[in-house]
Amino acid sequence: MRLILSFFAGLTVLLALSAPASAQIELSFYGGTQSSPHSRVTGTYPGTGAPFNALIGWEGKSFSPPPYYGARVMWWQRSDLGFGAELTHAKTYAPEAERNVIGFNRMEFTDGHNIITLNVMKRWNDRFGSFTPYVGAGLGLALPHVDVTSANGHQTLGYQLTGPAARLTAGMKYDLTDNWALFGEYQFTYSSNKAKLVGGGTLNTDIITNAINIGVSYSF
Repeated sequence: MRLILSFFAGLTVLLALSAPASAQIELSFYGGTQSSPHSRVTGTYPGTGAPFNALIGWEGKSFSPPPYYGARVMWWQRSDLGFGAELTHAKTYAPEAERNVIGFNRMEFTDGHNIITLNVMKRWNDRFGSFTPYVGAGLGLALPHVDVTSANGHQTLGYQLTGPAARLTAGMKYDLTDNWALFGEYQFTYSSNKAKLVGGGTLNTDIITNAINIGVSYSF
């Protein structure tokens, strides 16, 4: 995670140095509540190579440690079109009964199911007083912390680059001062994940998250 945070810090500095005088850099930080609908999990069981296939009703547990959160940096141009990057630290837990059926004691992406994207956003500034609506979209990668333990004792624990990811965002910002603002937004993410399991197994699943975010932003 230090590498991810260093990336965002470096990107912020780069945008600040390269932005023309008419541009604006905005840093946003948020928390909220996130859920994930059912998705099918397929793969091969570690140690035996036997296939498994199940529908998992993922649990988000947004406020359990480590909590759900996100950070975004945007470079806004005079046209109110913005470019930047975003990290979302989401979480997905497989319920105990469902994972036990297919032979797993743990099946989680909880530290977390990290989505990193490059974003394009559009805002409508100076039209609604202190309120600014915005929408955005992004493409990137999923970098989850894979936490999977099979019933025969094989444990997979670590970050993996598991596949492509995308996000959609729609929200409203409220200006507190010239620099500080509060915002609320809905955010959708999708990722296609192919994880490798210790013992020669694999785990494949597409994960969707639906989130309501509340946060604070600083512009300069």
